[in-house]
Amino acid sequence: MVEQSPSGREAPGPLSGLRVLELGNFIAAPSAGHLMADFGADVIKVERPPGGDELRRWRLHEGETSLLFRVMNRNKRSLTLDLKHSGGRTVALDLIRRSDVVLENFRPGTLERWGLGIERMREVNPGVILVRISGYGQYGPYRDRPGFGGVAEAVGGLRNLTGYPDRPPTRVGISLADSVSGLYAVIGALAALHRRGVTGQGEVVDVALYETVYSLLESLTPDHSAFQVEPERAGGSLPGIVPSNTYVCGDGRYVVISGNGDSIFKRLMRVIGRSELAEDVRLADNAGRVRHAGQLDAAISAWTRELPHEEVLRRLEEGQIPSAPIFTAADIAKDPHYAARGMLERHRVTIAAGKDREVVFPGIVPKFTREPGRVRWLGPELGEHTDEVLAEVGMDEAHRGKLRELGVI
Repeated sequence: MVEQSPSGREAPGPLSGLRVLELGNFIAAPSAGHLMADFGADVIKVERPPGGDELRRWRLHEGETSLLFRVMNRNKRSLTLDLKHSGGRTVALDLIRRSDVVLENFRPGTLERWGLGIERMREVNPGVILVRISGYGQYGPYRDRPGFGGVAEAVGGLRNLTGYPDRPPTRVGISLADSVSGLYAVIGALAALHRRGVTGQGEVVDVALYETVYSLLESLTPDHSAFQVEPERAGGSLPGIVPSNTYVCGDGRYVVISGNGDSIFKRLMRVIGRSELAEDVRLADNAGRVRHAGQLDAAISAWTRELPHEEVLRRLEEGQIPSAPIFTAADIAKDPHYAARGMLERHRVTIAAGKDREVVFPGIVPKFTREPGRVRWLGPELGEHTDEVLAEVGMDEAHRGKLRELGVI
């Protein structure tokens, strides 16, 4: 473990004492960084001057820094540093020397062109863990292709499964591939740190966006390999598992009903007044229900269409049937379970110059009993901690002034 910072930034949490240098931008590497920062790691985010991470201007409704950036970079310290400049690389190596983990999500070969590849890192820190996130990974014929999350969803096989069969494939309205890759990056970093505790050796963790998407597709490839099955887009249903679908209610609201367990199915049929289907031997297991999926969806739909969604959900809850409304942002903001679990944290944030507002932000996942993570501060202002971080590596004010004149920080 590296020497602790004298700045008082060490925070409580299971990752307290871990130092992470984040060289990435956008979503993938920053999502990994904020997860580690949530649980106490000292995460130093490097942003290139003068504009910083482009995420600061994504989904920007007002002001100069988006709330998306505030979420993805909470609990981190922001350091401005131009890695393309020799002076910036010198500073980066000083920081690498004092870091346990380095996160990056540049195109493969970028760090090497800057003289910051793994061999150079190991010269200053033999035990460093380098976590690399890219579209297609660090090797293979697609290595040099640019790849954002939407591209990864396509190549990873997910996009072919989303939407309805008579319409073009759709995407989920979030950066799914990037966020999942961030999770894998954290898993890889922690596994490598555990191994380093045994061997003393560092590691390179190679996370490819398309592979993290592909890893979510369950038995897609085995089913195709064994049975030449090519799943089609199935809208709101879950292919091969029946009944599990989205149904419209009498008031126009939608509910999700998952009645696909054998005993759950019987209870569901009784709730909707179709006891004869509960006792039908053809529907006793999932295979039989799949063969009669259309009939079952029609029966459930006929019932839901006659009732407002609240009554549908009340009866389903009484029958112990997994079901839920489809929440909007407004629904989440007023939901008592979200509140009870600490998932609606209120923080005062500067929206624009001279305009502060209390805003609801998502809480910490997962929950710990003894050393829970916490939001200590939201994503910082650009370069907010530059002087603080550089002072920690022994750089005096005069030296910092020279780097500013050169545009390095």
